[in-house]
Amino acid sequence: MIKLYTDAATRGNPGPSSAGVLIVSSDGQQQLSFKLPPSSNHRAEFHAAIKGFETLLTYYATSETIFFHSDSKIVITSLEKNYSKSYAQELAALVSLQKRYRLVINRWIPEKQNKGAHNLAAQGLRQFYPL
Repeated sequence: MIKLYTDAATRGNPGPSSAGVLIVSSDGQQQLSFKLPPSSNHRAEFHAAIKGFETLLTYYATSETIFFHSDSKIVITSLEKNYSKSYAQELAALVSLQKRYRLVINRWIPEKQNKGAHNLAAQGLRQFYPL
C-alpha cells in the first residue's frame, strides 16, 4: 500500500507553478518538488497529480494499491466522474497513469491534511521561480 499526496503552487493565476509530491510507503517517505510550466491553479493541480503518478511508476510496482490524496476538489471530482470540460487532456493523462495500477483509491482531503505536499510545492515555487 502506497499513499500519494500531491499539491500545486502558483504565483498568480495563471502564473509560474510547481508541484509537491509526497509518497509514503513501508520503505519510508519520498519528498519531491517539480517545476511546472506557468498555468492556472487548477491545471497545475492536474499536473501535480500527473507528476505524482509518473514518479510512482519510476519507483513502485504496478501491483501496488495506491491511495491518492489531493486537496483539489476539481481533480478528485473529475476522476470520480471521469469527465472534465476544461481539463479533458490532463484528466485523460491522469486516468491513463492510474489505470496502470491494480487499484487506485482517490480521496479528497482538506488543505490542513495535505501540508506535506503543500510545503513541497511552495518550496519548489521559491526554488524554480525566485522573486
